[in-house]
Amino acid sequence: MTKKQTTLIVRLVLFISTAISLYFVPWILVKAWILPLPNTVQEQVNEAISHGFDGMIVYVDQAGQPAEFYAGGWKDRKNQIPADPHSLFKIASISKLYVAVAITKLASAKQLSLDDPLTKYFPELEGRIENAAQIPLKLMVQHRSGIPSYTNHPTFWHNEQENNKNALEFALDLPASFAPDQGYEYSNTNYLLLSRIIEKVSGSSEQQFFKEKILQPLNLKNTFYSLAEVNLADVMSGYYVGVEEDFKTHEHGMLATAEDVGIFLRALNDGSIFDAGEQEIYASIYVYEHGGLVPGYQSLAEYHKDIDTVIVQFINTTDFAGYQWNLSEITINRIVDIIKKNKEKN
Repeated sequence: MTKKQTTLIVRLVLFISTAISLYFVPWILVKAWILPLPNTVQEQVNEAISHGFDGMIVYVDQAGQPAEFYAGGWKDRKNQIPADPHSLFKIASISKLYVAVAITKLASAKQLSLDDPLTKYFPELEGRIENAAQIPLKLMVQHRSGIPSYTNHPTFWHNEQENNKNALEFALDLPASFAPDQGYEYSNTNYLLLSRIIEKVSGSSEQQFFKEKILQPLNLKNTFYSLAEVNLADVMSGYYVGVEEDFKTHEHGMLATAEDVGIFLRALNDGSIFDAGEQEIYASIYVYEHGGLVPGYQSLAEYHKDIDTVIVQFINTTDFAGYQWNLSEITINRIVDIIKKNKEKN
């Protein structure tokens, strides 16, 4: 076979592989990616709604400029209430940033050590969580503990609201995903246990600790620990593709406005949330931005150092396959590109 023939065959294989891959990719993702970039963030929000999102909120904080708020679609689809950029939203795993800050503050105050093993706080878990005596808190913060996530248990989602009351039970007596510090696996069990450790060590509820150490210093008056603290009318509805139910009444932990999340993220990245010595600890254990996903709600909170800009994106539509999440990532990336393009013009 000649070199030319080999090259032609390789190109043909690559073409077929690409064609097959594209066949299985929803065309809405391709369309969202290749469309010409709009001139404004609001135009991008409107475009995203046309792709099938029910409602959307975007908060933009460019250093030295007033914060910007954008919204599109519905806050409440059934009652035809337009999206409000100041609505409360279920921030899901973005709350892990708050937990990591709390652990940092307790470590700085010598109320715990990041090298403490899990069994120091929960000796009863030895034998029920594999390697519990060899897992330090630092690895739990970093998702390097090997502890399986209770949300991956096949029966957890059968009755998620009820099962969440005893969530830890769904992670016990399972084999470790890997030995401590020998891999990475995102695990909600890590943060469930860290939240309980915060309460054990601080002597107060996690909710109260957050208020005193994070929310009040930053004057965050629109961040709450659960639905029990808020007026349900202030919460954005949440929808799951193919399901008529509004997931607003489901308890999924912390809620906040996009502005409150943005202010927190700015303080996390510029260090103003920390006391002396704390930022160095935090930098050694966790990340500076996060996403969140629960049924009906997906969120992204990002800081872009090159343009010194915080962007928070809330979308109240999710699905089983994850295409809505992929679409949300495409959307926020385009928003970043719009901001960069407009900065270059100015």
